[in-house]
This record gives sequence, C-alpha cells and structure tokens, in this order.
Amino acid sequence: MKSKTQITKDISIEDLVEYYPFAVHYLSQKGILCVVCGDPIWLTLEEAAIEKGFNENAIKEVVNELKMLAIDAGNQRKNFEDKKPKCHETLIKKRPTTNHE
Repeated sequence: MKSKTQITKDISIEDLVEYYPFAVHYLSQKGILCVVCGDPIWLTLEEAAIEKGFNENAIKEVVNELKMLAIDAGNQRKNFEDKKPKCHETLIKKRPTTNHE
C-alpha cells in the first residue's frame, strides 16, 4: 500500500477517494465529482473543480474543508480505537455467570 497522500489541489481524484473515502460525498455535494456518470478519476482535484466552474479561491476552500474533514475522520477513528476492548478476554470477563445445578 502506498503511503497516505496529503490533500492538495494537485491530488488526483483517484488518490483522494482511495485514501479519503468521505471525500466522495463531500465532492458530490459540491458538484465536483459524479462517480455514477463517469467523470474521469485521473484528473487532479483542481482540474475537476475548474471543469465545474470553481475559481482559485473556491478551490482553496474545498482543499481546506477536505483537510478539516480528514482531521475529523482521523479523530473519530482514534476515539473508536480507544474505546474498543483491548482483547476478546475483556468481553468474556464481563459476561454474566450462570449456576447450573
């Protein structure tokens, strides 16, 4: 597996959705990507945004929002990992015991 790519205007759509799956929904809300209708995934984020009429400032805003979403996604993943039992034995110890006669 490749190392995780940073979100910039030069990231390919293909890498963006591979490493940051949440980006698919975000981009579709912005009208930048329509996976169903076959927009080319080899474009960069900037190229795809320009095709949809975004100017330089709007592209910077999209990049910054995607970076913030990536941070949020990472924090949620970390919080989930912190709350997971360390091993299956933790669950077994908490299981109620029954007395069989």
